[in-house]
Amino acid sequence: MNNVKNSVRLIGRLGNDPELKDAGKTKLAKFSLATNDTRKDADGNKIDETEWHNLVVWGKPAETAAKYLKKGSEIAIEGKLTSRSYDDKDGVKHYVTEVVVREFSFLGKKTG
Repeated sequence: MNNVKNSVRLIGRLGNDPELKDAGKTKLAKFSLATNDTRKDADGNKIDETEWHNLVVWGKPAETAAKYLKKGSEIAIEGKLTSRSYDDKDGVKHYVTEVVVREFSFLGKKTG
């Protein structure tokens, strides 16, 4: 399969205010996004499921996210899935999966 792209699209609500950081010559914003899905179990009971996604935004969009997005804001994002690992101070390896956001759109009502 040639030209397969790593692409993720999500609609959800922020789990926290974006955290803006300096990353060298550019800015970086990190925050979580909750997406919800509903399914029925074997007995026909409705079950709501929430998935949490770690998001990373770079550059000018990071500054915009930090300025206008707040916990609970509803947004749509498009980006790519990335994975990385690091060793903590005790030498334990941790694995992190994040969505690097290329674009985001405000949905719903204004917050704040």
